[in-house]
Amino acid sequence: MANSASDARHSELNVRKQLIEAGQVDVMVAVSSNFFYTVTLPVTLWFLDKGKKATDRAEKVLFIDARHTFRQVSRALRDFTPEQHEFLANITRLYRGKEPEFLHGSEPMVKEHFPELEYQDVSGLCKLASIDEIEAQGWSLNPGRYVGNREGETDDFDFIERMSKLAEEFVSLSLEAATLQETVSGIASQLLTDGGIDDDAS
Repeated sequence: MANSASDARHSELNVRKQLIEAGQVDVMVAVSSNFFYTVTLPVTLWFLDKGKKATDRAEKVLFIDARHTFRQVSRALRDFTPEQHEFLANITRLYRGKEPEFLHGSEPMVKEHFPELEYQDVSGLCKLASIDEIEAQGWSLNPGRYVGNREGETDDFDFIERMSKLAEEFVSLSLEAATLQETVSGIASQLLTDGGIDDDAS
């Protein structure tokens, strides 16, 4: 999903709230820009699990910020190496109480952040948030709101990413404005046609 869906207001907020309260949102992963040939904007991966409500994870959501985890394939394209992909999957495995897998060489990365091979919050990488914490953040599902900055970072500001997000929101708002304008124009035309407004009235 586009990053804006994680923070959008109005009907999108209500949908997020219902999914969260129903215990269906399991893991949210923020991904860097340029991961897709046709979409350059950063995105957020939503992992939903209807069966989570019957587990001890029912009141929690795992947030992973993977915006700094990627391989630069070309100037305009990024991806995950098998090691990085496995590392991110292993964060989720630890959160779910499962054994990590080391088929693609992620063991050093995992042990660097999780030396006991048990899940723990890591600043700038992952955070396990309660529903109360999410409600306090306006039902936002944006990982950046929860994980904080990586150790040694003073600011998580990324100009290109921020401008991309603002551009995306601008396009969305412009489309919404155009739709509203068309609706208002249609209503006004209908009123004139039905004689609800006197054109000669001063």
